[in-house]
Amino acid sequence: MDDEYWGAPLVGFGDTKAEVVVIGLAPAAHGGNRTGRMFTGDGSANFLMRALHASGFASQPTSEHRNDCLKLKGAFITAVVRCAPPQNRPAAIELLNCSCYLDRELALLSQARVILALGHVAFRGYLGHIKRCGTIIRHLDFKHGKIYSLPHGLPVLVASYHPSRQNTQTGRLTPAMMDHIMATVKKILAESPL
Repeated sequence: MDDEYWGAPLVGFGDTKAEVVVIGLAPAAHGGNRTGRMFTGDGSANFLMRALHASGFASQPTSEHRNDCLKLKGAFITAVVRCAPPQNRPAAIELLNCSCYLDRELALLSQARVILALGHVAFRGYLGHIKRCGTIIRHLDFKHGKIYSLPHGLPVLVASYHPSRQNTQTGRLTPAMMDHIMATVKKILAESPL
């Protein structure tokens, strides 16, 4: 109650030369929407950051506030929606309205070799981006841990459950599962050097 909320759209953050782009759903109502940085200031932020730190992509295992000295190395974090949606369920019009921002960020991240989609909405959002860029991909099913090698030099797509509390507190997504996803990302990068 004592916090001053950012309460405005958010942009992605991280290494602009990233080989890994992490795409989430939207700023959390009391996380990014409060702090002004994606995946910052809540349980899902710290769950994700612990895994990114353990795999060498983050300078520290927590993401508390915008001035906490967190740096991403080789990774960039963004989302398909830029404002906190009601009940964490963005409407189709909101997804459409925010799609141009995702498209612009991904166009600037030209060194990306892996897209890590956190959750079904992010997965579908990335596939929508590909389609808007002119590449038609046959229907792909979202499944945690699934790896998709895409055509036309597109980055490899890795699907993961979103590290929301409803997934992490119920055991649907455990730290070991997230670590396995990050090990998969590292393996993809190691097996296909530039």
